[in-house]
Amino acid sequence: MTKSMGVGRVLVAVYGVFALSASARAGYQLIREFDQAPVAYLLSAVAAVVYIVATFSLAQPAKYRALALLAVRFELAGVIIVGLLSILLPELFGHPSVWSGFGVGYGFIPLVLPVLGLIWLRRQNAEAK
Repeated sequence: MTKSMGVGRVLVAVYGVFALSASARAGYQLIREFDQAPVAYLLSAVAAVVYIVATFSLAQPAKYRALALLAVRFELAGVIIVGLLSILLPELFGHPSVWSGFGVGYGFIPLVLPVLGLIWLRRQNAEAK
């Protein structure tokens, strides 16, 4: 196993944890508290779907590289856009979402994770050539 593959497994594991936690959080919020902050809770559900897609596609980069790139790029854009909007227009959200404040509620991991994912995918592509 190459060093890059070991890093990839850790990356996939972290994405898997985020997929589970974001899915559980979004599911609870959508079922029990949707009327309190629909925008924030729908964004959390979108984040959960993105984390699920990223987890599965990053686990098999040779087969699903294009999908992994799409998911990770979408995630990075989402974290930046939602992060900015949650700071500039906090009244829009009501409650925080996974990506609010650039992922402050999750130790900024949602901001760092897609950057690491893109770097890892780039290295995988270089190693494949």
